[in-house]
Parts: sequence; structure tokens; C-alpha cells
Amino acid sequence: MNAPRIALAVGQGTGPELASVFEDVLHGITQLHGVKAEVVRSPRLYHSYLSLRAEACGTEHAARLTEQDADHYERFCREQAADGVRAVFRTAINAQSLYLVRRRLTAVKVEALDADGARLLLVRDQAQGFYTGENRHTPGRVVRTMEFSRDVTEQVTRHAVRLAHEQWPGEGPAQVVMAYKYHLLDGALDDWTAGLSGDLGVEVTLFQPDTVNRNLITHGVEDRTVLVAGNEWADIMHVVLLDRYGSQRQENRCTENVHLHRDLHGLTEYQTVHGSADDLAGQGLVNPVATIRAAARIAERHAGCPGAAATVESALTAVQARGARTPDLGGSASTTEIVQALLAELDRTSGAVPAPAKSEAFPTAVSQ
Repeated sequence: MNAPRIALAVGQGTGPELASVFEDVLHGITQLHGVKAEVVRSPRLYHSYLSLRAEACGTEHAARLTEQDADHYERFCREQAADGVRAVFRTAINAQSLYLVRRRLTAVKVEALDADGARLLLVRDQAQGFYTGENRHTPGRVVRTMEFSRDVTEQVTRHAVRLAHEQWPGEGPAQVVMAYKYHLLDGALDDWTAGLSGDLGVEVTLFQPDTVNRNLITHGVEDRTVLVAGNEWADIMHVVLLDRYGSQRQENRCTENVHLHRDLHGLTEYQTVHGSADDLAGQGLVNPVATIRAAARIAERHAGCPGAAATVESALTAVQARGARTPDLGGSASTTEIVQALLAELDRTSGAVPAPAKSEAFPTAVSQ
């Protein structure tokens, strides 16, 4: 049986440190399950926003570096998907490059939440709108050009409904709420979504973002609601919804992006919700919890390690109860100390012997 292959893309800032966390935790989990996984690391270290600003000599140079990062990461994702890889873990990279890729590969972010007992599925449309635009610079002015399309809108909404049926088998979604600033689009979004309710067999309703906020505050969430949202609202509200309904700080949370472009075969990108944290780079103080959770989720779903996510959650709870926390969570432990404590707890609860050297059990390939 071939070893499962997982892709890895690393940005500057704390990216290299978190990449090591990811590899160590993934190795620890797979070793306990008797699995040898292979990590395929992109050879490019992608820019964070701060590293881009430090390197670029003016906006034209920044634009070129941004495009180079986007082109390379898109190519890396396409190559991995074509080679049968179905999961990639990516540390934070400059958003401008990232959203160019998300537009080209039709990406959505997926987050399942428990809204005080009501099930909520947030599907964030990352493939169109202001975030995915391109810039034209003249002295003292930047013009950003972006687009919405019927094809992408329908593709994202249909995918969201399919996910809901998978998430809630035998029930499916009760309603689809779409949160877009549609009043700015001359009625185009109204026209594109008008027939979706009949096609999808569920009520699909288009709302202004402020109306969605007001309804959430006033009425809460109806059970089995699918919330399809443009970046202009969802980028801000993602963290708010996590805080309100996910009982999680963004520093501790990982999330998923699915590429809907047919050439990507559903390649799923896992990432931390937090950013590159350049101010912590090299200090060994970055919170590794979100990366640990991403490694566990990938191990369970893509590396043949059933139950890994729940096992890691139990181990995290145990080590945090003993005071193993990074400074942002009120503790004094380093990144490495958290990871070592977690791996030791996994070994203890499983009765496993220590893992052999990584070079023997966990080969790492580099994509050229």
C-alpha cells in the first residue's frame, strides 16, 4: 500500500516554526497508527505581508512578488492534485497572493458550528468579489478591479448544499441564507439566485450582511442553516461566529478551504485561523494549538488514522490542564514544550513506544 501523501506550503513569519510543528505532530499521530505518511513540501517560502513590505522596493515590485507567489502556489496545488494528493497544510501567507489563487481555483472556506444547539454551516465564498481583485496603480491612486459571476455563485451555493447533506445525512439543510452586498450589483445576484431554491430543493434567500447580523442577534440561528457568504462580510464575521458559537479563539482554531475547480479534484487546504505572527518569529512562542488540530484532522481524514482528532483533543485538554500554555493563553510554555507535552501524552495514553527518527519513519519529499 502506498504511503499517504500530504502537501505542505510554508510562508514567512512563524511559518517555518509551525511547519515543524505540523510535521512532528503528523508524524507522532501516524506512528501511533502504524502509518508512514509522506510530506511533500513546496520549495518556495512564500511571503507574509510584512516580509513582502520589507523586501519590495515600491508598489510595482510588490505587485511582481505577489504575482510570483500566487503563480507558484497555484502551480504547486495543481501539481499535487494531479499527483493524487488530496490535502495540503498551509501556514499563513500574504493575503493578496492567496486570494489570487482562491479566485483561480474557486475556493470556499468551510466551518461547521454549533449555535447554541442549532447546527450552522458557514460556507465562505473566497472565489469572487473585492478580495480577489487586481490593482492598477497611478501616482496617489490605486484602482482595484473585481468581479462576480453567475457560474461561481451557483457553483459555491450548490457545493454548500451538497456539504450540508453530507454534514446532516438524512436531513440536509433547512434553509440557505446568502449574505452578500447585492444592492451594489444592479440586481445581478438576485437574478442568478432566483431559480436556485427549486433546483436545490431548499429555500435559498439573499440578504444584505447587516440584515443577517440583525437576524442573528434578534432571532439566533435556525437549526440546519447553511450560511453562504461573500468575503466582504464573512472575513470579519468568521472570528465573531467562532467566538459566539464555536467556543474557540482564532489562535486555537484551524479551518478548511476546498478548491472547486475541476482540475483540483476537491483538494482541501487546511490552515490556522490566525495569521503569520511575524512579531513572534524565531522566538519559539507562537501558539501551536491550531496547527496541532490541523495535523490531527489531516491524519484522520487523509492518512488512515481513525479517531485521531478526538484523541488529540483529549491530549490537548490534559496538557493544558497541567498548565502547558503559551503566553497568549496566559502560560509560559514555549511552542516546542507544548508539542513535546502533547506527543508525550499521546504516547502515554496509547502505550506506544517512542517514535523512531523522522528520517527513518517519515520521509519528506520536495516538489520541484
